[in-house]
Amino acid sequence: MNVHAPKIPAPKIPASETPARETLTAALPAETEWLLEHVAHNRFLPQPPAGSIYVGDGDFLAIGAEFLRHFVTLGGLRRSHRVLDVGCGIGRMAVPLTQFLHPERGSYEGFDPVLEGVMWCTTTITPAYPRFRFQRLDVAHALYNPQGVVSGAELVLPFANRSFDFALMVSVATHLPPDELAIYLREIARVLAPGGKLFLTAFIVDSGAVETEGRDARLGFVREADGPSWFANAEAPLAAVAFDDGFIDALLREAGFDIALKSLGHWRGRPAPHYQDIFVAMKRGDRP
Repeated sequence: MNVHAPKIPAPKIPASETPARETLTAALPAETEWLLEHVAHNRFLPQPPAGSIYVGDGDFLAIGAEFLRHFVTLGGLRRSHRVLDVGCGIGRMAVPLTQFLHPERGSYEGFDPVLEGVMWCTTTITPAYPRFRFQRLDVAHALYNPQGVVSGAELVLPFANRSFDFALMVSVATHLPPDELAIYLREIARVLAPGGKLFLTAFIVDSGAVETEGRDARLGFVREADGPSWFANAEAPLAAVAFDDGFIDALLREAGFDIALKSLGHWRGRPAPHYQDIFVAMKRGDRP
């Protein structure tokens, strides 16, 4: 999730650490480039107090602008889209989206199990941007919400079928066990309209990730038994979770998605325009 409760036993590995200026697609229109610069450097945009940003290192607005770039160039996000933010945290993705989504045709719904982030977003963002709504789902998580009443394996999102055009799952799969990840993907597929897209970040362990000496030193993943999970911290397994290469691909297809993009990140020590690995998946039109 994008927000941490205080005093967790291990630090979260951020989805991004250095704002990337490269993309995997053609250059953006000049007005969109201007918007990204505006988001990254506009000191009047809301930012939570530094002590409340439980999202790891990095500049709040600059990283938000980086991801907005990825949503547009890699995911095909449009200003008129209805956006769902899974694990919205303390608004790192929401704040830049307030500047991009159309104030009448676009909309945003975010949820997270950590109350602090949801309350900050509700009291700071929603009054100025009423089409941005946030709610807490009391989903249990060993690190972030251990007293939660809803099992992640029984998650049902409080949204109707086909309610969204674009879903974000940034640095969420990196903190879920495999059975819960499968449930999340099925529920996201249910609430996306046919042709809707999911933008998901993850850690994928392939031979390159295992063998590369230059990978992030914090991510010395060790495989759990027969897999598909790999944990970077045995004392707090869900602090950073990776999966066997091909596992998330199969879950996406089973949930009703076709994979439009799979781009490996530079956490593994190889050049890439983003830190975590990225999937963009499109919901097939034959699903309800």
